[in-house]
Amino acid sequence: MTDLNVDGMALAPGVVETIVSIAVGEVDGVASIGPSSTSGLRSVFGSKPSTQGIDITVDEEEKLHISIRVDVYYGYVLPDLAANIRQAISDAVTSQVGIPVGAVDVYIEGMQFAR
Repeated sequence: MTDLNVDGMALAPGVVETIVSIAVGEVDGVASIGPSSTSGLRSVFGSKPSTQGIDITVDEEEKLHISIRVDVYYGYVLPDLAANIRQAISDAVTSQVGIPVGAVDVYIEGMQFAR
């Protein structure tokens, strides 16, 4: 993703991904974002949330199309969890950046059985 321009303000590529990562991390039932291999030492000692597994593009109507890959905890209703993830992303990006979200695609890549 290249820089976004919103009302004369340029946003670096990682800004929106970080907002998405934080919003999804607060959804109950999400175990991790991105490939499972990033949940090791890098995420434990990293100062920023992982943005791997998050892809953002801008469509022809200037709306964001966000794709996210997550691992979830066992025991949650997956369609409800995906809906909660979509809502959290849309609310966070719209309120903090001011760019409308056109679509959010949630890919559940794995499941964890213990917390």
